[in-house]
Amino acid sequence: MEQSAQQAQQLDHLSAAPEPPFAAFGMPGLGRPPSPAPPEPRPILELAGEDLEDELDALSDWVDDFFLPVYGAEVTTAAPWCLEWQEHDDVVAWLHALWLAYQQHRDPEAGLSGLFVWHRDFLTHAVAAIRAPGGPLSACMTSPDRPAHRLLAGPPPSVRTEVASKQAADERAESDEPTS
Repeated sequence: MEQSAQQAQQLDHLSAAPEPPFAAFGMPGLGRPPSPAPPEPRPILELAGEDLEDELDALSDWVDDFFLPVYGAEVTTAAPWCLEWQEHDDVVAWLHALWLAYQQHRDPEAGLSGLFVWHRDFLTHAVAAIRAPGGPLSACMTSPDRPAHRLLAGPPPSVRTEVASKQAADERAESDEPTS
């Protein structure tokens, strides 16, 4: 009976899936079955409807709870910020890409240097672009009363252009008048 139990145990062991090589060493990617591929990230500006709202909510949480307290620094004309940053599509796109890279580089599979790589290759460049003195937020904090939170208007059209536009409008008005 004992011999029969040993044979059953040996058959169970032999019929089980083989243990991957190097499993005992705990090396990433070695010794465990490949993990399913994560869903492909889509740029936030390609999303719409509820998908966009959900992603923007998650991004806003990361920006407000992590990014700004750690990397926000003070707001100056050399490093502007906008409380309505979600209204700037280019800033949303930059921050979303930065957040996706952060998620990738803080994953254990990125290794011990993952966050250093994120700082060096992503954070520094993105912050420099977003908060540049002439960047997308440069006019936002110069006047809190400016509701549009956009760069200041460019120069008006030249006098010559205005005169030509007025003449064209007058000619159209004359041609539209009924004749008696």
